[in-house]
Amino acid sequence: MAGTGPVILGVLNTTPDSFSDGGDYLDAERATARARELTAAGAHVIDVGGESTRPGATAVPRAEELARVLPVIRAIAAAGAAVSIDTIHAETAEAAVAAGARFINDVSGGLHDPEMLTVAARASAEHDSRYIIGHWRGIPDPEHVRSNYGDVVREVRDALAARALAAIAAGVAPSHIVIDPGLGFDKTGEQCWEILRRLGELQELGYPVLIGASRKRMLGDALATVPGAGSGPLDRDGATAVVSALASRAGAWGVRVHDVAGTAAAIAIERAWAGPDRGDRITLTGLEVFAHHGVFDFEREQGQRFLIDAEVSVSLRAAAAGDDLSNTVHYGELADAIVAAVAADPVDLIETVAERVAELALGYPGVSRARVTVHKPDAPIAHPFADVAVTVERERSEA
Repeated sequence: MAGTGPVILGVLNTTPDSFSDGGDYLDAERATARARELTAAGAHVIDVGGESTRPGATAVPRAEELARVLPVIRAIAAAGAAVSIDTIHAETAEAAVAAGARFINDVSGGLHDPEMLTVAARASAEHDSRYIIGHWRGIPDPEHVRSNYGDVVREVRDALAARALAAIAAGVAPSHIVIDPGLGFDKTGEQCWEILRRLGELQELGYPVLIGASRKRMLGDALATVPGAGSGPLDRDGATAVVSALASRAGAWGVRVHDVAGTAAAIAIERAWAGPDRGDRITLTGLEVFAHHGVFDFEREQGQRFLIDAEVSVSLRAAAAGDDLSNTVHYGELADAIVAAVAADPVDLIETVAERVAELALGYPGVSRARVTVHKPDAPIAHPFADVAVTVERERSEA
């Protein structure tokens, strides 16, 4: 999770035939400018695609797909933005990661290209890249011939679980896996809504969940009875923002959207409504460290006790659902790291020590916020006192 809600993936299609913005960003310069706009509007990741996977889309030669996405990815990554490659092809994914992408968004979950899992595993090991596994029954069929589910949520869940296990067997780190139920991919509108109603059943698998409902037909169908509502994809941005806010409330890891500004605003309102104390936390108190911090020479020479309290905000839903330590922060390892950080490199101020510990805590995967208090109970104060302490609160500023 980002510090103020789900990770927002801003859609950047460098295609002539995507269903809502085909042809808008074929030019690499224009696409790069659009990426800057998305980032400024609040996108944490730019999801770049060079081949449409809409129902009835025409396949694109690899050379053409690569020519569309690689210049854009290089430019975005060079500017410091996080980049995702939206592709079902291993060759494209591998080249995109080499160009700077750190997310592979594969709507087929490795089913379309048998080499994809190998590429994702290598990217996971060498670059800490995340692999987004989509639910897939093939290139979407406009006639919904493959939308024949008994229990759509259970079947999608089971299929995603199988693909995640296949990815792990190939070498993808479990902590790098994200799952996507594939709204609109061989699913009717009602089946998509059922998946969203029962999102918790997907979260029980123990992996972060990405929701991609932006501008899709399911939203248009829901708006059909609203007087004055437009019928085109661009008319669905308001409804997309509502879904994003509800996904945030339901604990989704991320949302993939075209209109980043609208979604960012909707999520901000949802978070304000929820209140500042919403979310899971791990708390470590009274961690004792002997160190040599202080302004005075004798403090540097003799050393003294410092007590550390650390509270980190991290979603515990996946860890609890799967009883899996890899989906949470190992507090024993966190304690060891804090002790090592506090004991190292003496400084004058405990404010500096607190900042050091907060930065350390925010480096753990999934931690969105850290509150750190450094106590100096034996400080050189010429009066009776119980304690002196400083507290800092910091949030992760990127995905």
